[in-house]
Amino acid sequence: MKAAWYERTGDARDVVTVGDQPLPEPKSGEVRVRLHASGVNPSDVKTRAGARGELQFPKVIPHSDGAGIVDAVGPDVDAGRLGQRVWIWNGAWARPFGTCAEYIVVPSAQAPILPDNTSFEAGACLGIPASTAWFGVFADGDVTGKTVLVTGGAGAVGHYAIQFAKLGGAKVITTVSGPEKAAHAKTAGPDLIVNYKEDDVVTAIRTFTGGEGVDRVVEVEFGGNLDVTNEVLAPNGVIATYGSMDDPTPTLPFYPMMFKGVTLRMYLIYLLSETDRQKTVEGINKLLESGKVTHAIANEFSIEDTAGAHLAVESGAVIGNIVVTID
Repeated sequence: MKAAWYERTGDARDVVTVGDQPLPEPKSGEVRVRLHASGVNPSDVKTRAGARGELQFPKVIPHSDGAGIVDAVGPDVDAGRLGQRVWIWNGAWARPFGTCAEYIVVPSAQAPILPDNTSFEAGACLGIPASTAWFGVFADGDVTGKTVLVTGGAGAVGHYAIQFAKLGGAKVITTVSGPEKAAHAKTAGPDLIVNYKEDDVVTAIRTFTGGEGVDRVVEVEFGGNLDVTNEVLAPNGVIATYGSMDDPTPTLPFYPMMFKGVTLRMYLIYLLSETDRQKTVEGINKLLESGKVTHAIANEFSIEDTAGAHLAVESGAVIGNIVVTID
């Protein structure tokens, strides 16, 4: 089968190889998926670059997200799975061979049904960006009638989080860093967009909420935004955070947060419990089936140019998801 892989960390152009690899065969409890698209996420790029330390495996086929069609099943897997359109989660988490290949073998549960109204390219954006967004919005319950703040609304996760919160019945505020990103975030349908580089974020949010603040925050930069977040969070509010790159060791204002009854949820989408994963998959698919979710795919690269896809993500200049096509 055709695949992209690397055997050492480094610059994408130096270490990524595209060629033939053995066709994997499904074992007990597994399915094999003929992939049509592979999603490239920052975590994939950082692992290849060496930011996550030494490689865990001698050879790595990258990417955790993908979508395709089940073409073979293990001996104890229902044959009814054959021919199903599916999307992949955790394809490369603690595993050597991810989705940047013509085929992948994964446990059956890691290949949930992809709704017919969703393209393979969009399906390759669900495992990390959409799942991170859904869990951040809904992990602490229904958002009907609540106000949700999504920081970084132009990001891959933020763009989904805005849509999911709106579809869940919430009012949504989002922050961005400039006009181009504001225009992109607007396509997700927020009620208020705040440019944090030009506007007074606290004043804008207090004005919009009539001084009540926000009930939930889906937070991409916990430490860097903490002073503002703590100011605008309503009593008994929730911060669901999946990142803190600018300030990886933030100082927590314990008593101001305690006296608001703040719930702080830190989560890593790779490590969801079986129950939470099932809720997330089912929740995403239900929203997809509604036909109301849009997918911000910025660019598509051929598998032959997997290195180019990595460089696009690495540049930080791309607004939206990067997908490798394998057709």
